[in-house]
Amino acid sequence: MIRANIVIKGKVQMVGFRTFIKNIADSLNLKGFAENLPDGDLKIVCEGEKDIITEFIEYTRQKSPSFAAIEHINVEYETYKGEFTTFERRGVDVLSEDGEVLTVLKSFDAKAEKMVVLLGAMDGKLGSIDEKQDSMLEKQDRTIEILGDVQEDTKYIPSVKADTSKMLEKQDKTIAAIGEVSEKIDGCKEEIVTEIKSLRGDLKSYMESKFGKIEHEIEAIKAKIGMA
Repeated sequence: MIRANIVIKGKVQMVGFRTFIKNIADSLNLKGFAENLPDGDLKIVCEGEKDIITEFIEYTRQKSPSFAAIEHINVEYETYKGEFTTFERRGVDVLSEDGEVLTVLKSFDAKAEKMVVLLGAMDGKLGSIDEKQDSMLEKQDRTIEILGDVQEDTKYIPSVKADTSKMLEKQDKTIAAIGEVSEKIDGCKEEIVTEIKSLRGDLKSYMESKFGKIEHEIEAIKAKIGMA
């Protein structure tokens, strides 16, 4: 933490500059004050992290109200004291030579400050719009990413389909071959049955013929021995 003494020279009074400074300081969580000086300069004393104070100064330089015209910013750093709890506007609005407030100029300054507040609110709304736009872009990027994943996953589908077709084709060929073998087996079975029937017929004829001869020989033997 560090303390910064800042003096801004230029057209920085009667334009709502202190309100502008306070809005920035509050948004950056800086503590201190902004005060108009009798010579027309603006004095700022603030405390915080040095990089935050640097950001505060750069934003003031680049985004100052259109009514203002910064000529020079002088910055001096010193040891952090921790004496502030908020950031505030100090001092009178505009001083005349005798030290009294000029009513007309004060009124103008108040209107300018209101303008700064309105511009600050508008800037906040624009920031909200930017955040929503960023969110939409993130969702769009995520959608594109998901579609890419889907495309990556589905790019193999034609190959899978081709492999499946080949498998089905082989399966059909196998079934056809099994059918052919089955037909051959059926044909062999019929031939075997026919052959068996034929053998049985031949065997029957042979046996009948054989038995006939045996019976005839037995009758002849019986006749010879007187048994007929």
